[in-house]
Amino acid sequence: MLSNKMKIEAILFLVIAGLILIIAVLYFFTLPDTENSSQGLGDVIDGLANYSSQQNPNNEMSFFITSIGLGDGANLGGLEGADAHCQTLAESVGAGNKTWRAYLSASCTGVVNARDRIGEGPWYNSNGILIATDIENLHGENNLNKETALNEKGEIINGRGDDPNRHDILTGSDFDGTLYVEGVNDTTCNNWLSNSDGSAMVGHHDRLGLRDDEASRSWTTSHLSRGCSQEALRSSGGDGLFYCFAID
Repeated sequence: MLSNKMKIEAILFLVIAGLILIIAVLYFFTLPDTENSSQGLGDVIDGLANYSSQQNPNNEMSFFITSIGLGDGANLGGLEGADAHCQTLAESVGAGNKTWRAYLSASCTGVVNARDRIGEGPWYNSNGILIATDIENLHGENNLNKETALNEKGEIINGRGDDPNRHDILTGSDFDGTLYVEGVNDTTCNNWLSNSDGSAMVGHHDRLGLRDDEASRSWTTSHLSRGCSQEALRSSGGDGLFYCFAID
């Protein structure tokens, strides 16, 4: 049974679709010649089709950023603890019928790549907006940015320029979703068990940084944290948040 939130969002989508259709019809009748009218109407209809294709017909959330971390820096209780946090937050908004996994790489029992933990897609945010169609799209030209990478409640996460900045999202991952390796340096805060020594690779969910380069725009691989404590994470624009994906 649909929740009240889902019902409201479905109604809003139908209203928006209806308004776009009305605009298309009015546009058609106000153009002076048939050829341009047909072309103009076609452009509007194509726009409506593209908008509709970005919506999840069942409006089921399958991606979010955690609204809060565990409160202990990058000590998430390992991958198991991070997965449990994703599941708990999803359950709090009625999405506990899915199996949730944290987008985190580690090297606890051999190499664990974040990309291999999250299913095959597609993934939608809490508003039913498509984030990525599959793994390759997710690590390529996806639709993940500050406006779409919402938390489980459908809220925008603070980014660069906001106070406080929370755009550093824990990943431990390289651009392709595999474990980030940098010599002997720790990139996963001791496999997400440290709240003091070490460091973690983070990404920018808002795709903004100090420079206009690939790393600053990366949602997975922007820079290493200054440490693993809550204070260290916050000092560079983080808060111990991470991505959650539904695998089913």
